[in-house]
Amino acid sequence: MTQRTVYFIEGDGIGPEVWASARPVLDAAMDKAYGGSNSLDWVELLAGEKAFAETGEYLPQTTMDALAKAELAMKGPLGTPVGKGFRSLNVTMRQAFDLYACIRPVRHFAGIESPVKHPERVDMVVFRENTEDVYAGIEYASGSAEAKKLIAFLRDELGADVDPSAGVGIKPMTEKGSKRLVRRAIEFAAREGRESVTLVHKGNIMKTTEGAFRAWGYEVAEQEFAGTCVMEGEEGKVVVKDRIADAMFQECLMRPEQYSVVATSNLNGDYISDALAAQVGGLGLAPGVNMGDTLAMFEATHGTAPTIAGKDMANPGSLILSGAMLLDHAGFGEAAELVRGSVEKALAARKVTVDLASQIPGAQQVGCREFGEIILAGI
Repeated sequence: MTQRTVYFIEGDGIGPEVWASARPVLDAAMDKAYGGSNSLDWVELLAGEKAFAETGEYLPQTTMDALAKAELAMKGPLGTPVGKGFRSLNVTMRQAFDLYACIRPVRHFAGIESPVKHPERVDMVVFRENTEDVYAGIEYASGSAEAKKLIAFLRDELGADVDPSAGVGIKPMTEKGSKRLVRRAIEFAAREGRESVTLVHKGNIMKTTEGAFRAWGYEVAEQEFAGTCVMEGEEGKVVVKDRIADAMFQECLMRPEQYSVVATSNLNGDYISDALAAQVGGLGLAPGVNMGDTLAMFEATHGTAPTIAGKDMANPGSLILSGAMLLDHAGFGEAAELVRGSVEKALAARKVTVDLASQIPGAQQVGCREFGEIILAGI
């Protein structure tokens, strides 16, 4: 018998609702697939509003200590005030545990209307670098002593023309961080039979950061995967190519079938993964994981949606499908397929939450709890 420990954080806003719908589905899939011979041992950790209410801290040290030793974790959305208050808990955990790869598979589910004519052509997996770029959090407010000091250095020592009143930020991108992200994307493409990896960057403008990301990506392909990778225009197992970020948005709309795996920097990945999700029907069914070399944290890609929290309106699909990714990663592929198949059956039955009902002709709107129960029944 194999029992894997999974640490979970309910999340803020709609987090407790979607979690209450997701966990029974995953447990049922494990029971159906393995008859009790394999199981998940769920251990709750506190973070966000629930943690603050119980401990006075948004991210208690006990949570950090547990995750430091963990291999599998799953969480709902955590809130962060915009422009004030504590720093993003999500970013803090990603950096503390070096969860350098944000991986988001994006594909269309039959029956869901989308803003594009052929959403079924979208089948991409985005590998987004998670710890560097502008998300490193190195920034100083306009008028602050730190900003003035940095601007003075840039102007006086390096000859940079920076307005003295500017807010400033630093965009660090390293060879190590870029290469390990691209390496992981190529390994995934080779393992899963994906035909290409596209390096997405803005290297035509930011030559020493995003341009370096592109160069380092090609170095990984050429030096470490010579027997697997070829360049664009050649025949081979995995084609490695690159696109300028703004052009890639157009490509995603016009020729999505030409792209399979995307490897990109932090900010680009944030934009592209959400834009692709919109092409196939929105974030409600978009799963994801933030992964390092030891810990993998699976989570819903949407936010806390405070305006509908507690109203039984949230869509638990993103968290449920993130759970399917967790099952795959943990070696429980049969259970993962049961989860994905049950979601597809629920969508075909057209009894769905409000966000999906507006995109499925003839659908009947149900609440978060009932939608979760429909998916559970499909297991």
